[in-house]
Amino acid sequence: MFRALTIAGSDSCGGAGIQADLKAFSANGAYGMSVITAITAQNTMGVFGIQDISPEMIKSQINVIFEDIRVDAIKIGMVSKIESIKAISSSLRNIKNLPLVVLDPVMISKSGFKLLSIDAKDTLVKELFPLTTLLTPNLPEAEEILMTEIKSLEDMKEAAQKLREFGPKYVLIKGGHLENEATDLLFDGEKFVFLPEERINTKHTHGTGCTLSSAIAANLAKGMNIEEAVKEGKRYITCAIEHGFELGKGVGPTNHFYELYKRAGIIE
Repeated sequence: MFRALTIAGSDSCGGAGIQADLKAFSANGAYGMSVITAITAQNTMGVFGIQDISPEMIKSQINVIFEDIRVDAIKIGMVSKIESIKAISSSLRNIKNLPLVVLDPVMISKSGFKLLSIDAKDTLVKELFPLTTLLTPNLPEAEEILMTEIKSLEDMKEAAQKLREFGPKYVLIKGGHLENEATDLLFDGEKFVFLPEERINTKHTHGTGCTLSSAIAANLAKGMNIEEAVKEGKRYITCAIEHGFELGKGVGPTNHFYELYKRAGIIE
């Protein structure tokens, strides 16, 4: 049984965060475990509040998992405070054989709610980027980290090079926010791999970043190399977005289990 651990915040409506991560792990063949960094009050209309878990409890959750269970891959999502970031970094640095780490630097929700405090960005870069195997920012996140605009594929290449200088072995910049493109870019320090997709006309995209990074982590846990894991993760999230659905009054979630439900005959 392949095992993946998510370190992230809870989404009370289930479309993103810990809940999306665990669904994506399961859908992609990995047993999911979780370390909760924060609790959010949110629905399809937006995020309405955050309560952080104490640094001591974050460390305790991580430590007890690794004392007992083999972990094949780690996904890190929302960490909103300096103290939380340092707690994660401290625990991970004490692990002798650290698994592959996928870091999704969640900063702002789709509704515009800041999920990472302004003063915590530099700490995230300093403490967690050097421990990261694959960094998966979207364009706004990459722009926020680098304090520069990214408007083209050439800009994405420059951004990927700069982000890799902070420590991650691989960088995947998600280009869904480009005006005329829907192209992601994977960079390993030498080779640029562009991964184009057709833009899907839907508003039900809640949790896409969380879901993609978790699918990639599950694929890495199964032994795929980075490029294989990213391509298979993109195939999975594309299908999940294509079959996203209305849940409440706002932005609905992707359909994490569409392929499994279809094979089981639950849906047509």
